[in-house]
Amino acid sequence: MITVLLADDQDLVRLGLRTLFDATEGFSVAAEAADGLAAVAEARRTRPDVVLMDIRMPGIDGLEATQRIVVDPELTSTRVIVLTTFEHDEYVFTALRAGASGFLLKNTKPPALLDAVRTVADGGALLAPSVTRTLIREFTDLAPHSRTPHPGLDRLTDREREIVVLVARGLSNHEIAEHLVVSPATARTHVSRSMTKLGARDRAQLVVFAYQSGLA
Repeated sequence: MITVLLADDQDLVRLGLRTLFDATEGFSVAAEAADGLAAVAEARRTRPDVVLMDIRMPGIDGLEATQRIVVDPELTSTRVIVLTTFEHDEYVFTALRAGASGFLLKNTKPPALLDAVRTVADGGALLAPSVTRTLIREFTDLAPHSRTPHPGLDRLTDREREIVVLVARGLSNHEIAEHLVVSPATARTHVSRSMTKLGARDRAQLVVFAYQSGLA
């Protein structure tokens, strides 16, 4: 059973999401929150598998709420998916830097939304679609900070550096395996080791590190 926290200041949005999850086997709505502070409090109370987090909410916004959830040592197993209305929302990259495992547009079709929550709950990240890769590049280039190599880069082997670049391009473990002509298990091991060496929470954060370090 995948537990989900719904954080959105619009009652109708939360109602629609709750109806979808309540009607789908394998999901359970842990709680709802109408503002950022409540989202953090409910996450700490219920420890859901996934938080669907709106960006623009009263109190603290979804970005600050995401960051507070991600750094909480008691919520290390909780993943956050940021919901955004606009495809080119300027906060998307900031959300990934804050620790979100990905983002979705609010007009995402129900089956795709359910698949996304399953993916993130299973430790994946919503970084495969080309629009996501484009946005990451765009917001990295526009970000008001210079690229700084991650201090853990020196610990990576040449193959692991190559793996990080491929992850940043949005390739899945299976696609990486095909590209490098190795088994999917080997690709998965390299990705896992790279995440461990760089201290990445998940694949989304690994992508952020890659772009910040100038690897992609």
